[in-house]
Amino acid sequence: MFLLLLINVNYLQGFAPASLASKPGNSRAFYAAQNQYERGSIITSDGVTIAASKLSTNSSDNIKYQRYYPKGPEYALVTGYDTIYSQTGIEAAENSLLSGNDSALDVRKVIDLITGKTTKGATVEVTINSKAQDAAWNAMQALGKAGAVVALNPKTGAILAMVSYPSFDPNQLATHDGAQLNKIDSQLLADQAQPLLNRALQGTYPPGSTFKVVTSSSLLTQSPNTTINTNVDSPTQLTLPQTTHVLSNDQGEACGNGSGQAPLITAFAQSCDTTFGKIGMQLGAQALNDMAGKFGMNDANLTVPLPVAKSNYVIPPSQALTAFSAIGQFSDTVTPLQEAMFSAAIANGGTLMKPYLVQQVTASDLSTVQGASQSALSQPVSSSVASSVGQMMLAVVQQPEGTAFAFRQGVTGIQIAGKTGTAETGIVTGLDDAAFTAFAPYANPDIAVGVIIQGGGYGAAAAAPIAVQVIKAYQQAVGNQ
Repeated sequence: MFLLLLINVNYLQGFAPASLASKPGNSRAFYAAQNQYERGSIITSDGVTIAASKLSTNSSDNIKYQRYYPKGPEYALVTGYDTIYSQTGIEAAENSLLSGNDSALDVRKVIDLITGKTTKGATVEVTINSKAQDAAWNAMQALGKAGAVVALNPKTGAILAMVSYPSFDPNQLATHDGAQLNKIDSQLLADQAQPLLNRALQGTYPPGSTFKVVTSSSLLTQSPNTTINTNVDSPTQLTLPQTTHVLSNDQGEACGNGSGQAPLITAFAQSCDTTFGKIGMQLGAQALNDMAGKFGMNDANLTVPLPVAKSNYVIPPSQALTAFSAIGQFSDTVTPLQEAMFSAAIANGGTLMKPYLVQQVTASDLSTVQGASQSALSQPVSSSVASSVGQMMLAVVQQPEGTAFAFRQGVTGIQIAGKTGTAETGIVTGLDDAAFTAFAPYANPDIAVGVIIQGGGYGAAAAAPIAVQVIKAYQQAVGNQ
């Protein structure tokens, strides 16, 4: 027994300290960290502080530093929160650096010890642009419906905005009172609006007609002789094989001139379900699945570094259901991040960059501890196919027959290309989900946006105006307007 105790003590002291210190719920580690080092700040790419620490003003508080979030709910799903028990969001993903306990900061800590300076955790700079984030948050608040917005830089993969609504105030969870923390946490968990859910990364919804970006990409890749001006079958009604079900366009409208044939670009701009349902059956479910995967769907390992829910393309068991999957129904599901990734790949000439949220990490002496690593995630389509799909997305917004044409009004000096989606959810809410994916400026894109609004109805009516506001705000921020 003495020998076993000796082995256990040596194991705990020699091998287990790091893992024990990082265990969620280890309040001793939290108290030690809060009293030893001032936790580092989280800032946006343009210098706005979104999480910081200050000396506690509560005389009865035995914790030296108090965490606070200046723009709480707006950035809650980016920063996450740091509590006496655990962390979420960037607070969790970069915890060792923010807390000052990471080995990468050891040299800095020795210098601070020698010079007598107060040791502080590293500062984490996220890729968010505050003006784009403000526009997304204000638009979502004004609409008042659950949903999310994600904006990407298509050339790098940097996340420029990420808003989930409704949200919560992380300041309430930064309390040092355990009983109060448990009470607030229980209230948030019980809230049917799910404010703790990061809908931008963890919410999955049917993409509706935004999936036609994938279907079109597959068609143009599989059939090199097909162009955007090629006439394709576009019946007013499409009888699905081995069923009595008839697929119709929105409100039974005719596609193109009603002849049963329409140029591909016209069918895309009008978002003709019969056209793309038939294209999907001709391509086959496996081809659609392969292309969906290249755009980032069916990837269970994507992180930014926050975990991302898998966007799913499920191979349908029949041709009839393949028609539905080709128009973003059946079992297709996507995150708002995935919606932005659709446009980002097309905007970047067919190369999809891996999304990321952390730009750089700096020590208290401003030396760089960690920098962003940009990398291509995949090559869904060739540059020529990307150009063709981009032209069709431009027609959606710029041409009179385009489903988003009405919402180009008031947008001057910038060409936006996009695709609307209106998705049946199977949930009795009275309204379908609204989706929109877009990029701009068309000639030299520097932003791609994905928006999903739960119960928003038409994508052109609910989701597109929000994307437009984010795009305009970002263009003003970078001096393009």
